[in-house]
Amino acid sequence: MKVRIASGASDDEASAIAAALAEHVGAEVEVYVGDGDEPVAIRAHEGESGASAPAGAGAGAGSEADGDRGPTDRERRLWEEIEEILEGGPEKYKEQLPEEGKLFVRDRLDLWFDGEDGALRFEDGKFAEFDADDRLPADGLITGAATFEGRDLHFMANDYTVKRGSMAAKGVEKFLRMQQRALKSGKPVLYLMDSSGGRIDQQTGFFANREGIGKYYYNHSMLSGRVPQICVLYGPCIAGAAYTPVFADFTIMVEGMSAMAIASPRMVEMVTGEEISMQDLGGAHVHASESGSADLVAEDEEHARELVADLIGFLPDSADEKPPRAEPTPPAKSPEGIDAVIPQHPNRGYDMVDVIRRVVDEGSYFELKPDYGEEIVTAYARIDGRPVGIVANQPAHRAGAIFPDAAEKAAEFIWKSDAFNVPLLYLCDTPGFMAGSQVEQDAILEKGKKFIYATSSATVPKQTVIVRKAYGAGIYAMGGPAYDPESVIGLPSGEIGIMGPEAAINAVYARKLSEIDDEDERAAMEQQLREEYREDIDVHRMASEVVIDEIVPPSTLREELTNRFAFYEDVEKDLPRKKHGTVL
Repeated sequence: MKVRIASGASDDEASAIAAALAEHVGAEVEVYVGDGDEPVAIRAHEGESGASAPAGAGAGAGSEADGDRGPTDRERRLWEEIEEILEGGPEKYKEQLPEEGKLFVRDRLDLWFDGEDGALRFEDGKFAEFDADDRLPADGLITGAATFEGRDLHFMANDYTVKRGSMAAKGVEKFLRMQQRALKSGKPVLYLMDSSGGRIDQQTGFFANREGIGKYYYNHSMLSGRVPQICVLYGPCIAGAAYTPVFADFTIMVEGMSAMAIASPRMVEMVTGEEISMQDLGGAHVHASESGSADLVAEDEEHARELVADLIGFLPDSADEKPPRAEPTPPAKSPEGIDAVIPQHPNRGYDMVDVIRRVVDEGSYFELKPDYGEEIVTAYARIDGRPVGIVANQPAHRAGAIFPDAAEKAAEFIWKSDAFNVPLLYLCDTPGFMAGSQVEQDAILEKGKKFIYATSSATVPKQTVIVRKAYGAGIYAMGGPAYDPESVIGLPSGEIGIMGPEAAINAVYARKLSEIDDEDERAAMEQQLREEYREDIDVHRMASEVVIDEIVPPSTLREELTNRFAFYEDVEKDLPRKKHGTVL
């Protein structure tokens, strides 16, 4: 049915007339306005395909009779606008990216999410600043939701071709909305950072506002421990931008490409007179080895993605869930060789990672902060498919003594693992906390306190293994019997004492030994005292007095831990009722 109405009628009026007539007469109605040759509105009655549409809706392939209609000019214009936005900033800036080893941000998103177990689900705020006089595609910040390695997550990514990824009002608003949605959804957040910081010339409207850039870090704090926050740095992140990577639970920098600092080299020179390059000020080496702010360093963009793909496999979506299990695999090296790895002499070094690889599933070992606080190993791995967080002394570095940076590293790792329900395995072989004027200046007591506090407060299942030495307060930090582990098991090489034999003999018997003039007699006395002391701290006596739960043959350690982690998988622990502790 075709109906012509007076000229001057609006599209909405034509649509209303078409809808009313179609329902009344039970047939498709086309409404023409004035002398127009094309219908302004078309409406089918219920039961037929078709709906109210503007003039030109019938344009395109297919016949009018079968209801097939292609996109209108209006939709085609929208697609053109979207394509323009997807092109990002000026071409000259895109051409510079390969020189810096970078991908264009849209290509970066394809790398992350365009795969068998990934997809970019949707984007929010694509049209931000679309109507601005100075067209800034997406305001230089892309946010949305994606599937990564089979896991749904929220993401943000800076577009370095739009004012060097800098942040202003609309981009800030998008960032904040993404964080707030993550709080509601309980899904992980991925930050793909490449930002020069806030746009100083546009700071009005986003810097000091209640819902401005400062709210980033409030939201980071609220998300902390709620969902995993993972940050990858692709360029220099300065000032406010640098706080996102340090607030994230896990931060990955790209070698030679990324950097972060509280101020740029130019600003540093203005303030202090120091001339320094961006990499020397806050490059990957600085933060991976000196400050401890970076967990891992990637070789390039592809490697960064691989690292995050491995990492996220150990973590749940939120604090309400348990970490995902995987298919068990045998260890890379035979557990039969564990005892041979551990030297007979208590002061001889060895690589604790060699022990770990004989316990955990092959291919599952994933170390964090490997170049920082090397006296302690912090790593995720799987035992019989179950994720565990490993805190292990490393005798290959400074005899496994606990220095301030290692204590801080361990405390943070324990805190994060506990937040996301990853059980903890302590492998203890340490002479204790390091002594000396330098470590006191470096806050050994303060950082050691945090280590002990984290171990005390963790409510996940904990298993402690006395591999060899467990001296001084080291045994406290390393999940000793007083710290509520589900089990403390010892290997036959284990010792637990206030200090080692040499130090003890010197502290207690120095004067008595000095009074023996004959060197042979003095040496014999020292040996006797040493053997007596060693018997006193031997793991067999500790087991005899039920200080520890069991001594196990080293070749059975993997099996022992598999059974214990499985048995205590659902253990419940309560902390005293309080708002929060005051240590971390």
